[in-house]
Amino acid sequence: MHATSTMSRCKLSSRFFFLQGKVPKEIHDILKETLGEHAPSYAAVTNWVAQFKRHDFSTCDVPHLGWPKTVTTPEITDQIHELILEDRRISAKSIAEQLGISREPVGSNIHEDLDMR
Repeated sequence: MHATSTMSRCKLSSRFFFLQGKVPKEIHDILKETLGEHAPSYAAVTNWVAQFKRHDFSTCDVPHLGWPKTVTTPEITDQIHELILEDRRISAKSIAEQLGISREPVGSNIHEDLDMR
């Protein structure tokens, strides 16, 4: 089973136990007993319960807008190359900001994929 699917099911189960009046420790113990080493952390369960207490009962994780993309694709490599050709003095930070990706892939693209220093 996919990890995200497992976490969604754990969150759904946690919501069920929360609505039955169970506290985070009890919920975590039940999940640990059932899933063993695959159970979510106690911190995750407490975060979920805090969410449920705010009357937010959604069990789907919302994509985190603003988080940088970390996947390097040929398109990203081409875009990095084009930006460097336009301005040889452009910084990796500036490239990352313009493309909306984290700085690490920019550096590895420049050095490894584009063989530039």
